[in-house]
Amino acid sequence: MPRYIFITGGVVSSLGKGLASAALGALLQSRGYKVRLRKLDPYLNVDPGTMSPYQHGEVYVTDDGAEADLDLGHYERFTGVSAAQADNITTGRIYSDIISKERRGDYLGATVQVIPHVTNEIKDFVLSDAGDVDFVLCEVGGTVGDIEGLPFFEALRQLRQELPLRQSCYMHVTLMPYIAAAGEMKTKPTQHSVKELRSIGIQPDILLCRADREIDMGDRRKIARFCNVRESSVIQGLDARSIYDVPLAYHTEGLDKEVLMHFGIEDAPKADLSRWEQISETLHNPDGEVTVAVVGKYTVLPDAYKSITEALVHGGIANQVKVKIKWLEAEEFENSDDPNVLKGVHGILVPGGFGERGAEGKIKAATFARTKHVPYFGICFGMQMAVVEAARNMAGIENASSSEFGEGGENIVGLMTEWTKGNERVERTADTDLGGTMRLGAYPARLVEGSKVAEQYGMLDIEERHRHRYEVNIEYKDKLEAAGLLFSGLSPDGVLPEIVEIPGHPWFIGVQYHPELKSRPFEPHPLFAGFVKAALEQSRMV
Repeated sequence: MPRYIFITGGVVSSLGKGLASAALGALLQSRGYKVRLRKLDPYLNVDPGTMSPYQHGEVYVTDDGAEADLDLGHYERFTGVSAAQADNITTGRIYSDIISKERRGDYLGATVQVIPHVTNEIKDFVLSDAGDVDFVLCEVGGTVGDIEGLPFFEALRQLRQELPLRQSCYMHVTLMPYIAAAGEMKTKPTQHSVKELRSIGIQPDILLCRADREIDMGDRRKIARFCNVRESSVIQGLDARSIYDVPLAYHTEGLDKEVLMHFGIEDAPKADLSRWEQISETLHNPDGEVTVAVVGKYTVLPDAYKSITEALVHGGIANQVKVKIKWLEAEEFENSDDPNVLKGVHGILVPGGFGERGAEGKIKAATFARTKHVPYFGICFGMQMAVVEAARNMAGIENASSSEFGEGGENIVGLMTEWTKGNERVERTADTDLGGTMRLGAYPARLVEGSKVAEQYGMLDIEERHRHRYEVNIEYKDKLEAAGLLFSGLSPDGVLPEIVEIPGHPWFIGVQYHPELKSRPFEPHPLFAGFVKAALEQSRMV
């Protein structure tokens, strides 16, 4: 039976619970243990699929088609363990399942209540389908004291009593603020957060105290005394130069050692952190620097493109260079006549998005990249806009557009109405609910032999994760290819365009899927590695 580690947060949000969970998972892996990570989100949405990127950041997609919290991206990047639908649950999904059961009569006429019905669903989720692993790490979203999180904390409290002795661990992430006027750090927020947690029956075993400077031993002893934990269980979590320094930093502070000690594991293998040390060395001592412009719709919130950002970092690691990102808001760019906006960048990446806003700006970015021979990488919507640009300016279809933008143009891009998922045919209409109805998850594609993208992958058959509801119309393939745009990747049945490129261009590739979701620091995605390499070559020409 696996051991369970429950990670909660207090004082304020955005303390890095997801990174702490991912880093701890990586540390346990470094000692030879198998891990699985899960996220419990208290919000009422069934999943984050219909939430604004400004509200929630990016939506992470798993191989099996789950739209999940972005923290699952951290889990995958740090551990290499693919997440699944079973690794992210929300209050909305729990209540949806409970109401369905109640309507079917599954509760045999009982009064359905938060306790035991909601808490039982949460516990079933935590314990289900763990697989052959040594540790399951469960992170609870939000902070202690949030009213919507109470059923989750109650479920975790019950699990401590129901699991065998020393089979669970509570880790609480708090904040140690420095008050400049007083010239000292304050322990009171941590004390109050633990007090709140204890009031609902949970005594934390380990405290991870986030701080921007060293926490002296006097403050650690004070926290241990007032929060009823061992002094060695008060771990400082200092700000790091890179998120990929966090596993090394937490190991130095003794986090993994303390967790193993809590579980009574005294003969654990020694941690092998050599690959993390190598990544850290590459990040902090690069051989050069390239600048990549990201022309997006939600650039005011970097978390909206979290996987894109990290995949570019991974591409930099693969090429021993630092990738500097220049964020450009597509809507502002489309209204700008300044020819210097993209001057000096070594690559242009246009990410996914929804709706017409900013579309013309993304098309302008594709035009600039194509005509100025700057490496271009279009992802999902970025590929679609590159095709619209090619249709207008290479194939002479002046009113080329997408049906996503309404009527009035020739729709090179249209709403997907049916596609194949495994052995089944999936159908959609314009009136279908938005939530969970896109083409989601991993799908195969066949690449054209001799193409640029086949060269990048080093193979002809690939499988990548999708999240989209519009698709380039295959009926325009011949006309666009005659104009110089190569459809270098298609679905196995040859119906859905997956990849386009421009032969002879230094690097101009658009993909319908999201390769950033499968990139890892120790295994950069080949397209991001290739794109950054092309940007590096571009920088040497400037």
